[in-house]
Amino acid sequence: MENFNIIIITGRSGSGKSTAIRALEDAGFYCVDNMPVALLPMFLEQPIESISEIAGFAFVMDLREKGFLSTYSSVFESLNQKGYNFEIIFLEAQEEILLRRYSQTRRYHPLARGKNLMAGIRAEAVKLKGLRKASNQVIDTSQCNVHELRAIILDIVTKNIELAPIRINILTFGFKYGTPYDADLIMDVRFLANPYFVPELKDLDGETEAVKNYVLNNDDARMFLMKYLDLLDFLIPLYEREGKAYLTIAVGCTGGRHRSVAIARSMFDHINKLGKRIEITHRDIAQ
Repeated sequence: MENFNIIIITGRSGSGKSTAIRALEDAGFYCVDNMPVALLPMFLEQPIESISEIAGFAFVMDLREKGFLSTYSSVFESLNQKGYNFEIIFLEAQEEILLRRYSQTRRYHPLARGKNLMAGIRAEAVKLKGLRKASNQVIDTSQCNVHELRAIILDIVTKNIELAPIRINILTFGFKYGTPYDADLIMDVRFLANPYFVPELKDLDGETEAVKNYVLNNDDARMFLMKYLDLLDFLIPLYEREGKAYLTIAVGCTGGRHRSVAIARSMFDHINKLGKRIEITHRDIAQ
């Protein structure tokens, strides 16, 4: 795994390491929180299934592990000598911010059990001086919300790393059976002419040529597809830039059998030609 991207997330307790590791996980990294640093070399030597689909490896390591400070330097140096390339990202925040964050949760500071919280925060800062100096990136998260920190982390890793491509699912459904709870975008196509009321088309579905021709071969459908596909062409790269791992686009009609299916198939064909990872699901086609 010497050629794989390896990110070490570390820093002060309460500085946002959990947010950072979740951002990397969504970006396609294989992530491990609270990894004992002594086990890192053995972990990297293990075979990983579907390794070609992984953007890299990310590990959170900090003072929760008692032996971290006494061990990390020799372990990192050993990995460097073996040819592993990794980046250390150190997160920190101002004392008053860390104090406020801990006061808002029930979590214990690793150095403040049974003692004053501020004393624990300050003691940790002293212990981490060497690691902070050795880090490739130092990020002050004092003024960051979770979305801003996520964007900062992704901006750092995307400069040299190709993230896992977004996975798109086109989902058809019938409004009479309820809207899908997991959809990111929902499009209602009940404004189109309904094949259900055509006797020879009623028992067919939108994957048949007869129904597709009925639904698509008119000015309203053509104009709608042109405008909506243009919108998706604009939106999908923006979702990718934000590191979104999955995008579900739901298309609904009354029963989820005719119009939504025909429109969704056209959408699928268009996006598929762009080389995106895409699948299509017809939730209610058999209803």
